[in-house]
Amino acid sequence: MKLLTRPLGTSGLQITQVGFGAWAIGGGDWAYGWGSQDDTDSVAAIKHAVASGINWVDTAAVYGLGHSEEVVGRALHEIPAAERPYVFTKGGQVGDPTRPFAEPQHNLRPESIRKEVEASLRRLGVDRIDLYQFHWPDNIGTPIEESWGEMARLIDEGKVRAGGVSNFDVGLLERAERVRHVDSLQPPFSLIHRQSGGDVIPWSAAHGTGVIVYSPMQSGILTDSFSRERVARMDANDWRRRNPEFREPLLSRNLALRDALRPVASRHGISVSAVAIAWTLSWPGVSGAIVGARSPQQVDGWIAAGTQTLEPRDLDEIAAAVDKTQAGTGPTHPVREVLTAS
Repeated sequence: MKLLTRPLGTSGLQITQVGFGAWAIGGGDWAYGWGSQDDTDSVAAIKHAVASGINWVDTAAVYGLGHSEEVVGRALHEIPAAERPYVFTKGGQVGDPTRPFAEPQHNLRPESIRKEVEASLRRLGVDRIDLYQFHWPDNIGTPIEESWGEMARLIDEGKVRAGGVSNFDVGLLERAERVRHVDSLQPPFSLIHRQSGGDVIPWSAAHGTGVIVYSPMQSGILTDSFSRERVARMDANDWRRRNPEFREPLLSRNLALRDALRPVASRHGISVSAVAIAWTLSWPGVSGAIVGARSPQQVDGWIAAGTQTLEPRDLDEIAAAVDKTQAGTGPTHPVREVLTAS
């Protein structure tokens, strides 16, 4: 299968429009874990994604407090050098190994960033990180100008190829942009969490900043087989158990929206998951979507989004379904949003 590619802003990276997300493969033994996970299954999932045409993997130091990066590094070692994907990772969320379930500190001090980059390079087993991202805004008083200046130095030194941010608002993006161009933004974006379509995605499109969206399937809700029973079966250490989107009254609205995607999926001969992902890719400025998988079979469930382009009829039908179900918040239609903004 030949996956479609898009430029990641002006970074020079050409990425497949879906990438492999390695959050869940960090395991369950930390504050935002997804429950128990077999490392062998994780490596198999990454290798299968790459063999299916995906050319980038997104992870983070905090996922499993380093474990996800170690698993990604193991998979990279098993893939021939010429076939290895781009490696994207994130830092700035610093967990305490002695208290793994405590909330990580959001630390973007320059010396902390540098220490994290060195540790990520070791765990991943690479000489350079293709895209390094600040995971969340700092919450200990570090000016973004100091943090982003350190990012620029890491790029100049060749430890990092491109620099990005995640979960930043327009104000922080503008401050960082004055120091050095922001190569990419990673915001949450799905049919349920649509807010980024109204602010940071249009800002990025206007400034040559690539966008890779995360949680396009809303952490599993917008998949073909998700159910209330699935929530009940989740491991006790699965972070989704305490998330409002997985509880009533929001869960019923979310599942109704998921069901409303089935006619679109049937028309195109693809999964509901692939429709949900393709919807995020319909927004001008979006370069790619990060999609998680814990097994090769899960990759097969959404890989069709890598070749899919939704039609105007599809987008109108989906917008009507959002209005009818009242699921989520934010703008509902990429074309209307662009026309409104212009």
